[in-house]
Amino acid sequence: MSQKKMTFSQKFQKAKSSGSFSAALMLAPAVFFLCLCSIYPFIWIFRYVACDYNGFKSTFTGWKNFERMLNDKVFWNSVMHTFEYAFYKLIFIIPLALLMAVLLNQKLRGSSVFRGIYFMPTIISTSIAGMIFGFIFATKNGILNSMLQNMHMIDSPIKWLNSPSVVMVAVTILAIWGGFGNYMLYFITGMTGISEDVYESAKIDGATGVQTFFRITLPMLAPVLKVVLMLAITGAFKDYEAIMVLTNGGPGNRSMVMFLYIYNIIFGSAGSTSQPQIGYGALLSVVAAVIVGIVTGIYLFVSKKLDDVV
Repeated sequence: MSQKKMTFSQKFQKAKSSGSFSAALMLAPAVFFLCLCSIYPFIWIFRYVACDYNGFKSTFTGWKNFERMLNDKVFWNSVMHTFEYAFYKLIFIIPLALLMAVLLNQKLRGSSVFRGIYFMPTIISTSIAGMIFGFIFATKNGILNSMLQNMHMIDSPIKWLNSPSVVMVAVTILAIWGGFGNYMLYFITGMTGISEDVYESAKIDGATGVQTFFRITLPMLAPVLKVVLMLAITGAFKDYEAIMVLTNGGPGNRSMVMFLYIYNIIFGSAGSTSQPQIGYGALLSVVAAVIVGIVTGIYLFVSKKLDDVV
């Protein structure tokens, strides 16, 4: 028994002297909150996927939630809307963020001020941003419609938030405004790691600005671009707060995205008197997590294959 105690004491002193004990002690709070706020809730979700649970009483329902999910047209439409929203957001936000990063990385007067201005939307509350754009996209007395009419680009106000044909455009504009500044800073940080000697050599060889961008800047930004794309993909699939404030999924569920629908199922939509459907919402949350995981896995697989080819 004493030998075991001595062995443990020796191991403890060795870990303490090597610094691993201090590292474990500093990591302990992060690990604790990770388990409490991420791992435990994820395990808790599986507890109710086959139950009818309203927050107070849980009733086992077997496969009923699964059958309801398979026949839930609104949910599967929201999945399709999420893919559509993510596609529109990505094809605009990444090129725009990269373009602004290239422009603001130049040694120009006032570039730091513009960096702060473009980054500011990322620290504004999404609820506040949704309210602001609600005024901008308003049909009557809306700022955007007034500008377009004054420029003689439209004859009558556009129903940005009430027309199924254009509401996704309004939602995408809000997403781009709120997110491109963050990705822009990632690109600027990556560009600062590129040696100036490389650009000087390109100038000596007579390379134009476009050639320098496609043959030097873009290839050397590839690691950063991969990370930014992954963050943008996962972020686009999880967006719902600003959409909830701006359109609440309307009109006619045209802007209803996956996680907004799940939120409404669990907590209820505005003006709804129905009870929370936590069991069904838990199942949809698991399905949504699987969808996001599959999309992310496909992206990582494709990017790895492209790296192997290059």
